[in-house]
Amino acid sequence: MKIGIDARMFGPAAGGGGLGRYVEQLVNELQKQDLENRYVLFLKRENFDTCVIVNPNFEKRLADAHWYTAKEQILMPILIAREGLDLIHFPHWNVPLLCRTPFVVTIHDLILLEQPASSKTTTRGPIVHWLKRLGYRIALRHAIVASEKVVAVSNYTKSSIATFFPAVETSKVEVAYEGLTELPIHPADETLHGPVTPCVLYVGNAYPHKNLDALIAAFAIFSKAHPKVELVLAGRGDVFYERLRSSVDETTPVRFVMSPTDGELAELYRGASLYVFPSKSEGFGLPPLEAMSAGIPVAASNATCLPEILGDAATYFSPDRVDEMAAAMERGFSDEHLRAELISKGREQIKKYSWASMARSILNIYGNVAHRETE
Repeated sequence: MKIGIDARMFGPAAGGGGLGRYVEQLVNELQKQDLENRYVLFLKRENFDTCVIVNPNFEKRLADAHWYTAKEQILMPILIAREGLDLIHFPHWNVPLLCRTPFVVTIHDLILLEQPASSKTTTRGPIVHWLKRLGYRIALRHAIVASEKVVAVSNYTKSSIATFFPAVETSKVEVAYEGLTELPIHPADETLHGPVTPCVLYVGNAYPHKNLDALIAAFAIFSKAHPKVELVLAGRGDVFYERLRSSVDETTPVRFVMSPTDGELAELYRGASLYVFPSKSEGFGLPPLEAMSAGIPVAASNATCLPEILGDAATYFSPDRVDEMAAAMERGFSDEHLRAELISKGREQIKKYSWASMARSILNIYGNVAHRETE
């Protein structure tokens, strides 16, 4: 079988964080596991050399078209058709409408449908934004309806697909949990009596559904009892973080670390007393798992997929209740017994997720699709 993978998002630097890591780990694991099928990887110029081929059955093709563009819609079907593929995997919903090769698509979440506040937030004019939203809905529907199989990253995402696309048979959607790349970070203080520099940490973007306004409000309550503890918000600097920064009361001890290096991020994790994840909607929820891998207790929203993915290794709160969030922060910071329990359970919880297991599941999906096509 000759399989294509749209790997233009390969690597966190090119793919923008989680999506880039997903594509990178999928490609790397398939190279280790599949010595039978042939693969063609479509890459952009910026990550063409970053993607290292170690399996002779894998080849690279330059496909220098950015996602969500007209060039993508025109160029990608031509490049894909040229390869004579049996199947192509799109790791995101941006499937070219004119693609005639049978395809599998991964759907990470339906946040733009679930969270109108995030979908309405834009840096563009209203007409351009309306056109982009229309394009998103058309492309997403096509990706799900026209695909041979849909890979969902959680059972919650699968249920969300069933809610918004009830005509799609549930058997068409298969769940393959993402993996976890454990961070080479260890807590600064293994005695669990608090890190050297106490802080409450959040790492991620500042889109509205991430609910950081509520986190800051909850921290303002928490900090009355803990004035020497600061809230650290770390992520890629953009207009959303700038808007958030401008809204913070100067009396609330909030520190912004924009576009941190790996070394800076490691220091933040070493100094963190607690990781808080207040999101209103997620498809998988990788950041709190990364915090668990760093030995940090986690307080998380009880919304969407998070209880499914984090299990009993986190303390939960309603993302719509600032008082609940503040109380969960207090417990996670001050209750030494709970902290020890969360750290221990977190180390066990992360063992459930591996990129190798994800790749095996997806490889089985490829095989099932190919078998059905030949019947």
